[in-house]
Amino acid sequence: MVDVADSNKAPASPVTETTERRPLPRWMITFASVACVLILWEIFGRQINPVFGSYPSAIAVAFWDLAVTGKLWSALYESLRPFLLGYALAILIGVPLGLLIGGFRVAEAALGIYVTAGYAMPLVALVPLLILWLGLGFAVKVAVVFLMALFPICINTWLGVIAVPKTLIEVGKSFVAPDIVILRRIVLPATLPYIMAGIRLAVGRAVVAMVIAEFFTTISGLGAVIINSANNFDTATMFVPIIILMVMAIGLNWLIGFVERKVAPWQAEIAGRDRE
Repeated sequence: MVDVADSNKAPASPVTETTERRPLPRWMITFASVACVLILWEIFGRQINPVFGSYPSAIAVAFWDLAVTGKLWSALYESLRPFLLGYALAILIGVPLGLLIGGFRVAEAALGIYVTAGYAMPLVALVPLLILWLGLGFAVKVAVVFLMALFPICINTWLGVIAVPKTLIEVGKSFVAPDIVILRRIVLPATLPYIMAGIRLAVGRAVVAMVIAEFFTTISGLGAVIINSANNFDTATMFVPIIILMVMAIGLNWLIGFVERKVAPWQAEIAGRDRE
């Protein structure tokens, strides 16, 4: 006997499953972009006179020749020493100086004008004066890198302190916290994204300063490879240190972003961005 209730049921319709389309990973998009640029560069670069340009395969051969002879590694070592020391000093001095200027009205009135003027000043014009003071060796290269990287870090930290919501500071004052505690416990964590942004901006300026210092002082390091290969019209070899500097800047930016995600993980949640 057929159940009437079952016979009146409508036939089951097929369930339509909607699958959410997942976006491509960022590394895949970056890889595809770089691959397209390299392929186009290889195709069109072969049609240019080698004196006026080069292409990836020729640059790879020149890179291998420099690496096998050891010239590349010695030049890289000579360039990294003043770069790392000058960049580290810029961070160690720029961050506290920016916190001081942004956190205290007297310091802002007394020192802010010099920081702003120093950032706008063409520091390359000071290189001859620095050479007179420090000579042509290691110290002047460190000084050039330090001065070029200091002001972006200091100004971004300064602006970060100013951008801290006033309500957060008032909460600290309501608990009768001293200014130094408010600066360490409230202002510094809120300013971390600005500090990291300044450190990232300083990477590019520090790399440029490193090459400028090698051009104006004792010609050594990666700057020497660029100058010597340019004088010999060896364009492929000239591109090797340039690309190494670009890769180094990209790697440092990635490293700074990684540190930022570790020390300020809440920033990604506030921004609502997927940084994977």
